[in-house]
Amino acid sequence: MSNQVIAEYFVRRGGIVIFILCAFLACVHAQINSKDPRSSKTMAFISEGSFTMGSNIGPDDEKPEHTVFVKAFSLDILPVSNTDFAQFLNYKGLQNQQVETFYDHDDSDARIHRHNSMWKADLGYESHPVNEVIWVGARDYCAWLNKRLPTEAEWEKAARGIDGRKYPWGNAMPHAKLALFGAPFNSSAPVDAFPDGASPYGVLDMAGNQWEWVSSVYQPYPYKADDGRENQNTGPIRATRGGGHDSNAQEISTTHRGRYLSRHPKAGHHNIGFRCASSYKTE
Repeated sequence: MSNQVIAEYFVRRGGIVIFILCAFLACVHAQINSKDPRSSKTMAFISEGSFTMGSNIGPDDEKPEHTVFVKAFSLDILPVSNTDFAQFLNYKGLQNQQVETFYDHDDSDARIHRHNSMWKADLGYESHPVNEVIWVGARDYCAWLNKRLPTEAEWEKAARGIDGRKYPWGNAMPHAKLALFGAPFNSSAPVDAFPDGASPYGVLDMAGNQWEWVSSVYQPYPYKADDGRENQNTGPIRATRGGGHDSNAQEISTTHRGRYLSRHPKAGHHNIGFRCASSYKTE
């Protein structure tokens, strides 16, 4: 029986009500899904497997170099922008049900402000990576989209691949076409401004511009996902990766963990943003 015949049957039997209800539910579903300003096609797939994490020649907190197995996952190709996070604030407000604050909106470095009861990115900064997001705000934003923050191991694998490269693009020293670094205080760039600096998986902006929160507690290596560092309760200081606009060349390497970076867990910061990940589910 064709779809057209089935449709005619339901219409004759008063099934038009069902069709209207289905259309309404589809509309609601679309509105819910539309809260993600970027489609799933803008996430990069990172295959499962082992990679070399850390470095024996970097700062002490990068040592020792060790092998880590990572399950397949997907990672946002671009960091979360000011426009993205403003949309979240319009849905969720400034705090969660535990009265934990998401965003330091009253900090002079913030690039999102309230206008006529709506949160909006400042003019000219709409596509720049969000800053002043508290770690819990990053965690809850990702959860709002049925995603999560990447672990420190996932972030590093997505940035350096399996060939142990020093920077997302390879081992060549960074320059102005690859990343934003060594720049003045709070002078970010659009999240898609450096396509030549892509990682082996095509992920952008993983070096410089803004540091990125990860899910992992900042603990010594070797990295072990089951040693408590992936506890998602608020409180502990988390690792940050990638370096910021005001970092030097060494700090934007794929292994740097930001050991001297100010990252109070209950505050936002002028040079820390984030991106989201998603576990890969097989059918």
